Order: sequence, then C-alpha cells, then structure tokens
Amino acid sequence: MTIDWREYTAKGAKDCEIALAAEPHLIRIGELAEKMGLGFEEVLPHGHYVAKVDYHSVLGRLKDKPDGKYVDVTAITPTPLGEGKSTTTMGLVQGMGKRGLNVAAAIRQPSGGPTMNIKGSAAGGGMSQCLPLTPFSLGLTGDINSIMNAHNLGMVALNSRMQHEANHADAFLASRNLRRLDVDPSRVEFGFVMDFAAQCLRNIVIGLGGKNDGYLMQSKFGIAVSSELMAILALAKDLADLRKRIGQVILAYDKRGEPVTAEDLEVAGAMTSWMVETLMPNLLQTLEGQPCFVHAGPFANIAIGQSSIIADRVSLKLVDYHVTESGFAADIGFEKFWNLKCRYSGLVPNAAVVVATVRALKCHGGAPVPKPGNPLPPEYSKPDVGLVEKGLANLMHHVGIVRKSGIPPVICINAFVTDTKEEIAAIRNACEKAGARVAVSEHWLKGGEGALELADAVKEACDEKSGFRLLYDLSMPFKDRIDLVAREIYGADGVDYSPEADKKIALYQKDPKISNFGLCMVKTHLSLSGDPNLKGVPKGFRLFVRDCLIYGGAEFVVPVVGNISLMPGTASDPAYRRIDVDTATGKINGLF
Repeated sequence: MTIDWREYTAKGAKDCEIALAAEPHLIRIGELAEKMGLGFEEVLPHGHYVAKVDYHSVLGRLKDKPDGKYVDVTAITPTPLGEGKSTTTMGLVQGMGKRGLNVAAAIRQPSGGPTMNIKGSAAGGGMSQCLPLTPFSLGLTGDINSIMNAHNLGMVALNSRMQHEANHADAFLASRNLRRLDVDPSRVEFGFVMDFAAQCLRNIVIGLGGKNDGYLMQSKFGIAVSSELMAILALAKDLADLRKRIGQVILAYDKRGEPVTAEDLEVAGAMTSWMVETLMPNLLQTLEGQPCFVHAGPFANIAIGQSSIIADRVSLKLVDYHVTESGFAADIGFEKFWNLKCRYSGLVPNAAVVVATVRALKCHGGAPVPKPGNPLPPEYSKPDVGLVEKGLANLMHHVGIVRKSGIPPVICINAFVTDTKEEIAAIRNACEKAGARVAVSEHWLKGGEGALELADAVKEACDEKSGFRLLYDLSMPFKDRIDLVAREIYGADGVDYSPEADKKIALYQKDPKISNFGLCMVKTHLSLSGDPNLKGVPKGFRLFVRDCLIYGGAEFVVPVVGNISLMPGTASDPAYRRIDVDTATGKINGLF
C-alpha cells in the first residue's frame, strides 16, 4: 500500500474515506492468494478483491504441514462504543507484516444490524481496516443471506407441517408419505431470522386468517447471526459434518416431549443446500495488504461470536502467525473461544491479546457511560489518571480470565489521539507491576507502523510455552458448569434460575444425547454481571438465568441471563441515515 497515514488521520478523515482512498492500491485477489500459497483452483474470485477459498483442497494438500502460531484477540468489558478489537486485529497483523513476518487474520463477517444501526461494520478503523469496505459491510459473498434462507426454510417446514396435520386426517398424511409429528405448539424452539435490528419482530403472531394461512401460533424473530446455523458454520469441520449437524437441529418438541428435528421434517437436506458454498471462507486483505479471512458471524453476547474453525485451520497451514478474533470481552467471547471453539477444533492457542482503552477504563472508573450518537461526556476529553486507575480492576480481571486458560496474555493499550502520556503510563505501570506483558499501539493512527511494539510483544509471547487447559469437562452437570463460569469468569456469588429455565436444564441433563453438550452463555457484554449498568468488577451479585435454549445441531445448551434479547433494536439515530450512493460513480458513502 502507498497510503501515507499522515495525509489522512491528521486531517480527521472518516473510515470510509480512508477505505475508498486505499482501494486503488489493493492487491488483486489472485496475486494475494498466490503470495499466500494458494493454488489457482483453490480460489473462487468474487470480483477483483474478494474470493472464496476451497478449504477442503487446502487442508488436504497441506495436511502434513505444521501449523503456524495461533493468537486470539479479546478485550476488557467495552463501552457501548466498542474498544477496537477488529481494529487491533488488523493493526497487529499489519505490524507483524512490517516486521517481515508471514501473517494472516480471521475475523467475523459483520451483521447488517450494527452496520445500519450505531456500531458500524466492524471492519476496523482508521489506518487498520479490512478491505474492500463496501462488500465487506454489505453482504460480502452472501453467507448471512444463505444462513437466513436455510434457517427460515426450517421454520416454513415446521409451520406448514403443523398446519397440514391440524387440517387433515392420518389417511391424507399417509397418502403424502408423511407421519404425524404431533408438534406441541407451546414447545416450539425455532423462530424466524433477519439480518437487521428489528425490535418490532421480537414477539409476533403468525398464521392469522383462515386454515389455509398457516398454523396460528406465537412466534419470534432473532437477528440472523444469532441463528444456530451460524454457530454450526463456526464449528463445522466439513460438508458431511455440516449436513449431520443441520439434521440434528431441534425446531420443536412433540406432545410426548420428544424433539422434532430438521431431519424429522425432511428439510435438513434442503437447508444444507443453501449453505454448501457458505462453508468456504472468504479472503480479503488488510489496508496494508496482509491476507484476512472473513467467516462466520459476530454477537458473542447472544451467539458463539467466533470466526470459523475452518478459516483458522486453513490460515494456520498457510502462514507462520494466524490472528483470530473473539467477540466482546474475555468473559464472553474469549470464554467461548477457550471452552467451545478450542475444545471442538483441538487447536491450542499460543497467545491472547487483551485490548484496553483509556476510554473504557474511565468508564469502569466511574465516568458517565458514553452513549452512541451523543457527544462524549467531558470526563473522556479531560486528563484524569484517577479515573483510569479506578477502572484498572476490570482490565486485571480479564487478564486473570486469560491466565486461567494457561495462554500467555498480552495487554494492548489501544491508544486514542485524546489519551495523555500520564494516562498511558498509569496503565503500563499497573500492568507491569502485575507481571503482565503490555504494549502501546497506535495502529488506528499509523497502521502497521504504529503497532510494532504490539507485534514484538505478541511474537515474544508466542515463543513461551502455552499451558492451555479447559475450564471444565463436558461430563460435569450443566448447573455445575454454569455455576463455575459464573463464579470463576464473571465473579458472581452464585446462580439463580427461573422456574422455566430450571425445568429445561433438568430435562436436558436427563437426556444422554444432550447431557454432554457444550455450554454457550447468553449475557450482556456491557458488564461482567448480568446487569449492563454494573461497571468495573461488580461484587456481591448472583447471576439470574431466565431461560435455556437447546441447539441440537451445534450441540449447545444455551443459558440466557437476564433480559438480553436475541433480536437487538435499532436506535433513534442509526447509521443508515448517513449512508448513500454516489450515482455518478456507484461508490457507497457513509459506511464506518
């Protein structure tokens, strides 16, 4: 890349302006793939700068090649504005590239909900972005659309079957070669999904009209990336595994209490057909030309929130250092990376980066919580070492979570232009006193040049011996596991359950096909507790599990903490108000 960061960041250019300026300097996808060691037939271009990668061919061809070093990027508890994990991931890869290292990344595909709402597309920012920004932000190669179609087809099949069983006798069903499933309408687990934040669809009634208009029932929508099929995409090892897992998806229970699966509805094959190409990871690049895989989805608070195992495995065979990203903070995204993704992949990480900002530390130190779309409170623009020091407990708690896994942590101080030397020094001193490896990084401002200290610290950490260990064994009862995560990861005094959650967990525990499923917690990302208003390191709280979902294909039991919803809402000043098309050039403006 030939872009000089001084020309853009010094004048306050927006992310989309930097991205559009960088696009003429991007490496053509064929050249990028060739440099990475991919064969011509292993690359399926989608335009000049995006491609799908034939993972099956790559993994077969390189099966005997040793893996590269494996690094995860996580963070402290963020403010609602986010603290720059994707930006740091891009900056770290660029910094390692500046050091001459063979490096790549894997990040998650952004959801249309945040892109059109208040958080943006998660491509990174400033001089550390994943490009090209427009396709990255607006659907990419159609993976999320395919997941939506596959998921909604399952719900169409379920409701249609319920309608026909209600309207017809057994003889009619037998003439169609159908057996009566007797779905219990009060135990339908599935709903619909769409890739926008549409709070009006959280609770709906479908089938209004006559008997030919579907089965009348309560239903719901979740955001597309919360679909169990997204979790399956993140975990599946190949097409056969994908097909098997989709067949195991539990859409409802019958009146005898037995699960009704996609296989029972004879829709699993059709659902899988929508996702065949989705299994292939997408290849893009950083602003400075390092390879970046984009695969699977975000929202670790309501989903697994990890880039795919397939993308990680492919990259680890192709490069010496592979950097992946987990959603939100270490209590959520990293915990799932550690105890779900690594468990199922068998991959052992060499290091983990914990991203911290002065802004987030001030928030945890008592400053007013910043609200997206509103001006920052004055506490964030004025130097205040005291606020920073008060917030350091949250950072140390997350470093402690990483240490429990046995992975060497690296604290990245993601520096903003408003940070003072005194505030940065206070963080560095506290980290060093705690025996933690720490680096200041100015990647947003300077790209790879600003991330050299971080790159060196991560390389050094990767040379340490990892003592990786899982937090729990899958033979442990669900309630014991939930209690362990609540106490050891969140710092709770214990766990309370609603009657509904208590009943469901007891049923799952009794089922030998479910009792060894993984545990995928759904919890607010804005606090270590279940209450988003509790900052810092809350004490004396108990975790309240309101509900518990079952993901038969992903093989997860999913406890739902507090009032969190699988369908976020759109704010009063969303990003779509500022996104438009230049009709002369076709360029999209306003993305961030």
